[in-house]
Amino acid sequence: MNLLHLTCSPRGADSESSRLSQAIVDRLCHLHPDAQVNARDLAASQLPHVDGDYSHALGSRQTPSDEVLSKGSLVQSEQLISELERADYVVIGTPMHNFTVPSVLKAWIDHVVRVNRTFDITREGKVGRLRDRPVLVAVASGGLYRGDAARQPDFLTPYLKAILATIGLHDLRFFSVEGMAFGMEAASLAQQRTLDAVHAQLPLAA
Repeated sequence: MNLLHLTCSPRGADSESSRLSQAIVDRLCHLHPDAQVNARDLAASQLPHVDGDYSHALGSRQTPSDEVLSKGSLVQSEQLISELERADYVVIGTPMHNFTVPSVLKAWIDHVVRVNRTFDITREGKVGRLRDRPVLVAVASGGLYRGDAARQPDFLTPYLKAILATIGLHDLRFFSVEGMAFGMEAASLAQQRTLDAVHAQLPLAA
C-alpha cells in the first residue's frame, strides 16, 4: 500500500495541521503495516509555480512531445502526478490561510490538475482520468468555520472538493482542528475531538 503525505504549513512539523496529518498517517500505517509512505513538505521545498512552457503546452491541442515534457515546470508536474497516481491513500495536512488553501497547496494543485493528463474536457464538462482513492485532509484553523459558532467563511473545503473531483478524486474526508487562537484549553479540547474523529473513521481491527 502506497501513501502520499503532503504537508503545507510554513511552521513545519511544529504546526497543528502537520501533527494531525501525521497522526492520520500513523493510524493508516497501523492498519496497513506494509504501507510505504512518500512524504512531501510543500512549504519546505518551496514548490515553484507553473511556468510559460507549462502554459503553452496546455494551450496546445496536441499532446506535449517528450522534448516539451523534459523542460520547465512540466518536469515537476509529471513527477507530482506520478506520485499521486501511485498512491492508494493521500493525506494532506494544511492550515487555513485567509479562509482557503495556502499558496503552496494551490501550486501543487496547479501542477497535478492538468488537462489531457489528469482530466479531459468534454461537452458534458471536465472528466477526471485518475482512479478514485481516499483523500484525508487535516485542517488547522485559528478561528471557527463550521457550525453555529462559525464566524468566518470556508472556501477551503468546497474548493478542494471541486478541484480534486475534476481529476477523479471524490472520496474526501476532512478532519479539522478549529479555534486554535482561543487559548490552550480550547485548543486542547479541539485536538482531542479531532483525534477521536480520526479514530472513529479509521477504527483498528478487533
